[in-house]
Amino acid sequence: AVVSTQSTGAVPAFNAAKSSKKTSNPLIEKRSKNFSIGGDIQPKRDLRRFVKWPKYIRLQRQRKTLYQRLKVPPSVNQFTQTLDKQTATNLFKLLKKYKPETAAEKKDRLKSMADSGKTEAGKKPTVVKFGLNHVTALVEKKKAQLVVIAHDVDPIELVVWMPALCRKMNIPYCIVKGKARLGQVVHKKTAAVLAITSVKAEDKNALNNLVSSVTTNYNDRFDEIRKTWGGGK
Repeated sequence: AVVSTQSTGAVPAFNAAKSSKKTSNPLIEKRSKNFSIGGDIQPKRDLRRFVKWPKYIRLQRQRKTLYQRLKVPPSVNQFTQTLDKQTATNLFKLLKKYKPETAAEKKDRLKSMADSGKTEAGKKPTVVKFGLNHVTALVEKKKAQLVVIAHDVDPIELVVWMPALCRKMNIPYCIVKGKARLGQVVHKKTAAVLAITSVKAEDKNALNNLVSSVTTNYNDRFDEIRKTWGGGK
């Protein structure tokens, strides 16, 4: 038998790129986007990291971070323990019933009194009391039945002593979110503290329920609260 000495050609290597190449549809034209000036609209990007936020927002965020990292003394940390949502809702429902009159309402009342010829002041209306000095005086005279303190007063030194004063004078107090919400009740931008001195007969039951709940959560737990440090996470 004759053996052929001719060498067969080298087997071509398998080209994966050519074999997997997709055939493009000739009817669909490929249009690559051009993002240069005057070209296509840039895609939406999250630019919040690059925004120069207002100073008050930066301070809020820095303060929050510091309060988480540093050890916060109990007198400041107590303002993080705010009233629960359900009780706070009931409290603000009661407060809104005793909103003080606005300047326009007072003007109308005085005008109607002048038209009718009445000069006597009459009985004082039952309204919510506000103003730090006013509420402090009411607490010291034991005229306040319930004191409401905002949790975000700045500087905190304005109200940091108020819970201790309420505890000493045996007056129920609570801490709620926030000063702007308290301000809405008394037609101001913000309010640090509010006080209820008296209510109508139909609201006494609601006030008693609030006072009992608040006393349990704040006044009775005062010794525990004044030993609880915050931060340090």
